Amino acid sequence: MAKKKHPARPEKEERSAADYYRLNTKAVDDLVNATAENSPPVSREELKKYRAGGKLTIADWLKAVLIKAWFGGVVCYFVVWGLGIYVHDQLDLLLIAGIALGFVTDLITNNIFRFIAKPSGANDRWMMFPKKNYIFLPLNVLYALLLVFCVVTTYNAVNAAIIGVTGAKESLPLGVEPILFGTFTMAWDMLFLGFKRLGGRMVNDAKTAAKKH
Repeated sequence: MAKKKHPARPEKEERSAADYYRLNTKAVDDLVNATAENSPPVSREELKKYRAGGKLTIADWLKAVLIKAWFGGVVCYFVVWGLGIYVHDQLDLLLIAGIALGFVTDLITNNIFRFIAKPSGANDRWMMFPKKNYIFLPLNVLYALLLVFCVVTTYNAVNAAIIGVTGAKESLPLGVEPILFGTFTMAWDMLFLGFKRLGGRMVNDAKTAAKKH
């Protein structure tokens, strides 16, 4: 029995390397020469689709709260707890803690705010002395001593209130520990920064009113 002959397949056309790597030169030129003026407007929602990384964003005020509370707790851990074994006078210990907090604020915390600020200067509102200059180091130390004094006053007031309610006088109900110490430090710092911004707005309003008259 004779085998059926299949029709011969047409030979594939030979292609040159240029055919495989053919580029749309016009599209390339448009991409290279694209500017903000000759490009079509793109919505913010469309740009978010192509943004690298997650879409979770943290508000600036929350970043400030976490950073301030964290470093306040670090100072408590290493100074109040760490040196508390060797420095028995509480006033001296708190003085050292205030000085350490001032140095940490000036050299670390404020520099972190400057580094993550977008645009530059956006985080100045979270710093009592936002300008970067060696002269502000002693001012930050004095301000930190004020914060430590306010934190100690807060501890005393809370303990007095608890003792007044419960009547337990054998021991302090609320001891000093990093988390609460950092939280109190951050809260007082934010309060003073709020007063600073309020005072600045009042001065600006007064200057504006004076110019009108």
